Amino acid sequence: MNIIVEKMKAGIIGCGNISAIYLENLKTNPYIEVVAVADLIRERAQERADEFNIANVYNVDELLQNDEIELVLNLTIPGSHAMTDLAALEAGKHVYAEKPLAISLEDGRKVVELAEKKGLYVGSAPDTFLGSGIQTARKAIEEGLIGKPIAATSFFMGGGPEAWHPDPEFFYTAGGGPMFDMGPYYLTALITLLGPIRRISASAGIQIADRKVGSGPKEGTTLRVETPTHLAGTIDFADGAIVTMITSFDIRGASDLPRIEIYGTAGTLSVPDPNFFNGEVKLRRYGQDTWETVQPAFESGHNERGIGLTEMVESIRAGRQHKASGKLAYHVLEAMHAFQRSSLEGKHIHLESTYDSVVTTDANQSENETVESH
Repeated sequence: MNIIVEKMKAGIIGCGNISAIYLENLKTNPYIEVVAVADLIRERAQERADEFNIANVYNVDELLQNDEIELVLNLTIPGSHAMTDLAALEAGKHVYAEKPLAISLEDGRKVVELAEKKGLYVGSAPDTFLGSGIQTARKAIEEGLIGKPIAATSFFMGGGPEAWHPDPEFFYTAGGGPMFDMGPYYLTALITLLGPIRRISASAGIQIADRKVGSGPKEGTTLRVETPTHLAGTIDFADGAIVTMITSFDIRGASDLPRIEIYGTAGTLSVPDPNFFNGEVKLRRYGQDTWETVQPAFESGHNERGIGLTEMVESIRAGRQHKASGKLAYHVLEAMHAFQRSSLEGKHIHLESTYDSVVTTDANQSENETVESH
């Protein structure tokens, strides 16, 4: 028997570059119907509406006051994430935002607490951890393929976005830098694989302060660097794993360091780039001299941005906890701040928040189909 599910009507606030992939992926979504868009620049919202056949173009207040809209997709700039989330929640709407959850911990707490107070859902990117890459790695760990995880390494090593980005100033102000830009992908993946974080110790600095825009109309403009561009630290997880993590915009040559490797008592797991939804997971067992390819837990596309939003709506309908949640995003936010605090204060930073992971792997996946030779 076919069950007809009424779609949740959604509005998008923020119609910049990233809105296109969300709108493209949501066009045929069985649970969500985008009925309105809004942006501070109305012409930009109109362009998106015309491109994706969206009926209504509003200003932000009009969208929030529309009772038909139950869900807000917040695609504003990072500095506006918390403010827009809070406005949507005050208007009685569920909200899902791009990363990070907020710039300050205080604002992040306000968002999570207001959602709880009003009985509404708040979600946050990244949702790449729901793709086959990270979920295959998680399933391998749950099945004991590397024994007990005891350590890991995590490296994002880049030269900064100013060489190619036409408007890169915000990457070098508070709420930017490699930690706030790429850290959410790596930390969310690590928490998914290893559980909540207990404490962090780190060093952070502006190692290359001389930056110039390398393309577009601002080419040659000098950038003012106001946030750390190289952060190196040690993360202690609640279950005992010790992780070495570096995020950097100061790598002017190249690096062959792995994105993420998980080391266990019975082997090593090589985890693909957490900025993408798919990618091969490799396993090298203790005593073996070759790597195996772990069979994907399920098939996943290259860019499925929005699956966290879809899963949140499914969870709202089912009355269960969702996965790309505000609580997870807040734990990540606190960890990112801990890197800078540790460096400034010269001590370990113990996290106050925690996170209870939601099982996300396919329970119907046959255990004997997990690994194939490579």
